Amino acid sequence: MEEKRRLVLKSVTWQLSGVISMTLIGCIFTSSVSISSGIAIVSSVTGFFFYILHEFVWSKIFWGRRKIS
Repeated sequence: MEEKRRLVLKSVTWQLSGVISMTLIGCIFTSSVSISSGIAIVSSVTGFFFYILHEFVWSKIFWGRRKIS
């Protein structure tokens, strides 16, 4: 089991790598660092909320879970 600090740090570094990669991809398409950074940040924030929603929905689905006796 991982410590919470490690899990949080991994999550933050993963999110940062996503923002950086989205910014680079955005720069390729828009040729603008400011526009591509905005797209990356909005994508990161909305992705975070949709992930929470996704997890909430899946927490209500019992298919594929094993019952603990």
